Amino acid sequence: MDGAQWHLLKHTLTNANPNTLGASLQNELTRQLKFDKDKKPKSFSWKLLRTLKGVFQATKYQGDTALTIPPFFKNSGRGKERIWGEETATPQPTVINWPGLKDKEKAELIPTLSTTDNWILLTHAQGASNKTQPPFRESQIVARNDGKCSRHKG
Repeated sequence: MDGAQWHLLKHTLTNANPNTLGASLQNELTRQLKFDKDKKPKSFSWKLLRTLKGVFQATKYQGDTALTIPPFFKNSGRGKERIWGEETATPQPTVINWPGLKDKEKAELIPTLSTTDNWILLTHAQGASNKTQPPFRESQIVARNDGKCSRHKG
């Protein structure tokens, strides 16, 4: 069993009714299957994410499904939803996968992102095919590369 899958099971078994385990897994699987049908990549390579985690001392990851979230982050979530890890009162250094979030989850993050500066947001290059850029002025382009940093189904 992969690390992300283990974290999902561990979180579900310790923080919820065991009868909801099947429903939680089914919800995550359904979300992943929808992501897989979309030809645009939603996830970034673990090599890139591990590098960002080290450079920014990030402890939290936002985005993706519980089946594909990198297991090397201490905490994980989507918007206000906690996937695994501990709830903390103070914002943690966070890596955010913007394309891996639904619009509602993005909206839930914007107030926190507007008042903190301990996050890095990953998104694909702007263009006609990418209209989901962060709608707040705090986001800046720090680096741009035309290389392949997305994880593709294969």
